[in-house]
Amino acid sequence: MKRAFLICSVVLLIGGLSAYQSYYRSHAGEAQAGPTAGERVYLESCAACHGQRGDGKGPEADRLKTKPRAFTAGVYKFRSTASGSLPLDEDIFRTISRGVRTTSMLAQLHLSEKERWAVAEYLKTFSPRFKSEKTPEPIAIPAQPSVNADLITLGKSMYTDAGCAQCHGSEGKGDGTSAKELKDDWDEPIAPTDLTLKPFKSGPDPEDLYRTISTGLNGTPMPSYADALTPKERWSLVFYILSIATRERPRAMMGLVGEEVQGMRIDMRAAMAGMMGGRGMMDRGGGMMDRDMRDMMKDMMRR
Repeated sequence: MKRAFLICSVVLLIGGLSAYQSYYRSHAGEAQAGPTAGERVYLESCAACHGQRGDGKGPEADRLKTKPRAFTAGVYKFRSTASGSLPLDEDIFRTISRGVRTTSMLAQLHLSEKERWAVAEYLKTFSPRFKSEKTPEPIAIPAQPSVNADLITLGKSMYTDAGCAQCHGSEGKGDGTSAKELKDDWDEPIAPTDLTLKPFKSGPDPEDLYRTISTGLNGTPMPSYADALTPKERWSLVFYILSIATRERPRAMMGLVGEEVQGMRIDMRAAMAGMMGGRGMMDRGGGMMDRDMRDMMKDMMRR
């Protein structure tokens, strides 16, 4: 069935190749004569969604409900630094490596570790913030305490007292009284996470939830609770959220959830565009176009 699924997907993807080719033709003159390693990887593996200029306006962007990040503002959701701060290089690398679950941003495991570090460095060139601001120290994540009923009960109280229910709902289903009014910093509607469903965007580990509660998500209404809650209270909130996250999101082939299916199609289209000369027009070559499609699918199934 997996082979049949792949064949059908490839057939459906061919129609989208002309969009890639016209996009890369229109931007070919902007490319540097000698791209850095990070630029080359970015153009091959990232520009389809995030755009040639890093503005989030690639040829696939309009098809996506969760819009691609515009790197030009230097605003990153998933960080280990304080609210409003730039991310660490390690934060950018982690997102590239793990992806963002439920969105079209898949784990870029078809790239080598060296390539992922190179593109992480290249992303910083899109925003002047990385030249004018100093990256702060990461927040401390204390050792995870043992889970017990008292901590979960405390977490439930924190959930109410900290105002989480206003957005995420009294039962954590993303249906709070403010849910329909929320917008991100770019005036795009944004829905609160349904905390009863796994996987979470921030990552699979309790430390990932603790980090998000502590740092907030830049560019969104999700604030930092580093000053409002003690470390113990934040851990209790993590344990309460995990206690209500009892449902799994519907999964498609290979365990993909939500827009990850669209992300797989985008990655395959990008690879095929490269094979057929979409990126060759800018003399980029290499990268995904040199990789066997079966290897791409194996990368997807590791997630």
